[in-house]
Amino acid sequence: MSDGTTTSVGGKESERVASELRARITSGRYPFGSNLPSQRELAEEFDVSRDTVQRALRELKSEQHWIESRQGSGSRVIWQQRIHSPTNDTRSGRAVTLGALIAEAFEQDEVTLDVFTLTSESLGAHIRAQAERIQVGQISPLRIALRVLLPAEWLTMPYWRTGNPDHDEILKQRYLDLRRRHTATLHGLVGDLRAMKVGPSVEFEVRHIGLVPYSKLYLVNQQQALEGPYEVYLRTFELDDGQEVEAPDVVGLGAGLTHYVKDDDPTSQGTEFVSRRQDWFTSAWKLLAG
Repeated sequence: MSDGTTTSVGGKESERVASELRARITSGRYPFGSNLPSQRELAEEFDVSRDTVQRALRELKSEQHWIESRQGSGSRVIWQQRIHSPTNDTRSGRAVTLGALIAEAFEQDEVTLDVFTLTSESLGAHIRAQAERIQVGQISPLRIALRVLLPAEWLTMPYWRTGNPDHDEILKQRYLDLRRRHTATLHGLVGDLRAMKVGPSVEFEVRHIGLVPYSKLYLVNQQQALEGPYEVYLRTFELDDGQEVEAPDVVGLGAGLTHYVKDDDPTSQGTEFVSRRQDWFTSAWKLLAG
């Protein structure tokens, strides 16, 4: 699994490594066509064994859209963000990607981000990139308001179900652990922003709702929206005792997204979509989430 996010629940230390590698790939640190560092370099950086790195790389490879590995050639990045933009927005002169849209939003005086997702994995990677830009003085927003909706922990999830209640509980707990870790990362990034001597005013809140998102939704500065369904596929998970089980998983970080832009035409597709999604988010935030 991975709001993040494939939103992977496989493993502990190996999942930590895999999660960080996904974040680096989606943020552009390891772009399409590039090679990942060697297994030895990754093991040293993450302070784990080569076996743990190999498990993480096998996980990324098993998800089919992150990396490919060839004997003697290392691991090559094959992930590319898939975003369809019916609005054909070319105002910024940059490709329509989640990273580019968030970067553009952070170049404004006021930044608002409303997100409904399974985890906050991909969001954390992009907020980290913008925090670094603020720190070095490349951008200087005055106010940042970030609201994140996550499914309530008590919900019965349709994913990660094996038919064995004990195994289902293990996989759900791994998902929740992963989600809590990424939420904690966001809190840490927000704390760093607030601690800057010359930094923006930052508002950040996470609420939980009794709904499982079938798609991830980003609303950017109340003017743009990105939405994409979580793709479901059957995956093999390795439990802590070494036993392997099969269960439905979802593609999160690698999921395709559709981009909509609000314009001056109140009847246009982009304006209708952004306005309706923003109204839904605001009402759900106020009336359904806690």
